[in-house]
Order: sequence, then C-alpha cells, then structure tokens
Amino acid sequence: LSICGKLCYAIGGAPNQVAGSAAAFFLQIYLLDIAHITPFHASLVLFIGKASGAVTDPVAGFFISKSRWTKIGRLMPWMLACTPFTVVSYFFMWYLPPFVSGRVAWYLTFYCLFQALTTLFQVPYSALTMFLSTDQKERDSATAYRMTMEVLGTLIGAALQGQIVASAHVSHHCTVNPPVNTTDSWHDTPSFPDPSDPLSHQVIYMIAAGVIGGVYLLGIVILFLGVKEKDDPYALNSDRAIPFCKGLGLTMKHGPYVKLTASFLLISTAVQLEQSNFVLFCTHAADLRNHFQYLVVTILVSAAVSIPFWQKFLQRFGKKCAACGISWMIPFAVMLVTIPNLILAYFVAFVSGLSIAASLLLPWSMLPDVVDNFRLQNPHGKGHETIFYSSYVFFTKMSAGIGLGISAAGLEFTGYKPGICRQSDDVILTLKILIGAVPAILILVGLFILLFYPITEESRKETKLALEVLR
Repeated sequence: LSICGKLCYAIGGAPNQVAGSAAAFFLQIYLLDIAHITPFHASLVLFIGKASGAVTDPVAGFFISKSRWTKIGRLMPWMLACTPFTVVSYFFMWYLPPFVSGRVAWYLTFYCLFQALTTLFQVPYSALTMFLSTDQKERDSATAYRMTMEVLGTLIGAALQGQIVASAHVSHHCTVNPPVNTTDSWHDTPSFPDPSDPLSHQVIYMIAAGVIGGVYLLGIVILFLGVKEKDDPYALNSDRAIPFCKGLGLTMKHGPYVKLTASFLLISTAVQLEQSNFVLFCTHAADLRNHFQYLVVTILVSAAVSIPFWQKFLQRFGKKCAACGISWMIPFAVMLVTIPNLILAYFVAFVSGLSIAASLLLPWSMLPDVVDNFRLQNPHGKGHETIFYSSYVFFTKMSAGIGLGISAAGLEFTGYKPGICRQSDDVILTLKILIGAVPAILILVGLFILLFYPITEESRKETKLALEVLR
C-alpha cells in the first residue's frame, strides 16, 4: 500500500469522528442547557439514538453482505450514498426548533437518523480494511494511519465545537465568586438571563454544524478518489457467501471474537462515559468551566500524537501487552475527582489521551486477526467480514447507549437542573462517580476479560503463513 493510499483511506473516516466527537462532548450539555429538555428526556434521546445506531449495524451488515460487486467496489457505493443524508441529519440535530412541546421528538428523530446513517458508513468503511491488502503488517499500518486521522478528527471536532460554542456556556452570573453561605437565590439564578441569548446560541451551534458538515463532504471525496477496493483475495470462484444469519451464529461461537468484543465493549463504554460527562464535570463539579475546551483539546492532542507510539509498541511487544496502557487513565481520573486542581486537570487530560489512543487503536488492530483466524477455520466461505465488523459495532454501541442512558438518568434522579449556576451536592457527587469510579470498574473488568484472548503474536504468524498457503 502506498502512503498516499493509506492517507486517503484514513482521511475518509475522519469526518465521522469529527461529528461523533462534537456530539459525544457537547450533545448532552446542549440538550440540557440550550434546548432546556429534562435530564430524563435527554437520557432517552441519547440511549434510543445509540440503540437505533446499534440496531442498524446488523441490518447494514446483512444488506452489504448481499451487495454485488460494482465498478467502484462492493462497499464504496454504500459510503457514497449515505454521506449527503448524514450531513443533513447532523445539521438538524443541532437546530433549535421554534416549538417547545415537540423538542424531545425532534432531537430524538434526527439523532436516531444520524446514528443510523453513520452506521451505514462505518460498517463498510471499517470492513474495507480487509480489502486493502492481504498482508497483516500492511493492514495494521493502514489501521494505524486510520486511527491517527480519526483521533485527529476527534480533536478537530471537539476543538471546532468547543471554540465555536464555548461562549454559549459561559455566563457572568456563573463566574462571580459566590458568598460563603450559598443562598437559594444563587441556586435559582439562570445561566442565560438575557432573553435574546437562546437565539444567539442557536446561531452558534448552527455555524458549528455547518462547518462539520463541510468536513464530511471533503472526506468522502478524498476517500473515493484515493482508495481502490479489492475483491476477496482468498475466495475461490466456487465459494459462496455465508448466509448472514448463519454467519452471525458462527461469529457468536468464535471464541477469540467473543472475548475481544466483551472486553472492548466495556472499555469503550468507559471512554464514552468520560467523554459525555467531562464537560458537565468541568462546568459543575470542578470549577473549570472556563477551561473545559482547552482540556478537551489536551486530551485529544495527546491521543493523536501517541497513536504512532502505540503502533510501534504493539509491533514490538504484542497487542495484548499494549492493552495495559488503557489502565493509565484510572488513577489520574480518580485524582482529578478527589483533587480538582487546574494543573492536575491538564496532567490528567494528557494521560487520559494516551489511554484513549490505546483503546481506539487496539480493537481495530486486533479485529482483522480474528477475521483471519475465522477464515482459516472456515476456508470455503466468503462475505463474513461485514458480519464481524457490523456485529462488533452493534455491541459497542449498545453498551455505550446503555451507559449514557443510565448516566443521564442518574443526573435526573439526583436533581440536575438545566440553566443554573451551581448544581446540588448530589449532582456533583454523581458526576464524580461517572467520571472516576464507573469508568475505572469497567476498564478493569474489560482488561481482565482480555487476559483470556487466545490470539498471540506466534499464533498470528502461523495464521498468516497458513492463509498464504491457502491463497
């Protein structure tokens, strides 16, 4: 694979991360503080939206596995077709409708639509890794390029959104030092007392959505022009595609896949909880409301620059060994919760970026090894790649949706009130648990499951040699 081809492939997936990052960091606080819907309804929007995207994964895998080869490939037409609709749904997801009573339905509709359309892009795009090259090192290299660009996309999304919309979440009423004896009037002071503010906040969010929509269009053009999809290199002319339901049953019985998926669905849920609650934590629990956008940028810069390091690390010490880096964020997140100091916050952000980079790179680097292992055990079938990728994304999205729904429901239960300067002690405690304790437990359990993942560096090399003989 040429460097240009790897870059074009990597750039093609970045827009999904740009939009996903903006939504992960800012959608919850947007729904609560700008759209002024209750935490319970926000939890419904987040959970049902993620669930709709998850349900779309096996559906997308089913139809893509039935697709015929075209002049531009089997996967590329899906990515080209869904991108314009994705841009439109993303734009309206950040629009503040003039009516109040139907806002929950509005955001639920467009968030579900956006999640479903990004799935129709993500499943063929991630499966495309298997159709770039037959060489494991080349695929790992392309995956490293892809994850570097996706982390940069996450950085661009959070930075763009953070810089554009930061003014919507800063109020002079909330930056004044409160008296020692906090009164009820302080608690009830709205963050946005100016009646003209909601309109200006809507314009700010629409500008951000328009910019990110333009990034989507640029990315798909580069992907289409710079990447050539290859047909299945191992399939014989006599081989038939594995029926989707049968293939799904076989993947669910494949031990390496089950262990990998179980491990990283817990780890990805932990990362999602950190992302979605980080801005709320900085704003309401750590007195860092004027620094949250810079902390987010610090996390993502750290993640972006450390992807090449993790790629070299896993090549030298193995992929399972590299998973230890995911645990680095645990002690520092606990420190941030217990000692919310500004300097410590930036240090925690830097270390968290290192861990997030490892958690993003490893599953997508290990999944092709699982697919190769399955291919070796089922040599006379084809079309199973999309089944693996779609079901993996399904499980991670479902777990993340459940986690986000529970976290937003927890804020509702403890009395979160949108638009006030200082939340109750119960809300602050909940945010600390969601940032510190819950992700720590999820990561530890996920890493424990990963200990039983059976594919080692030696078995990976044996599989490679066996597939070369088959080819």
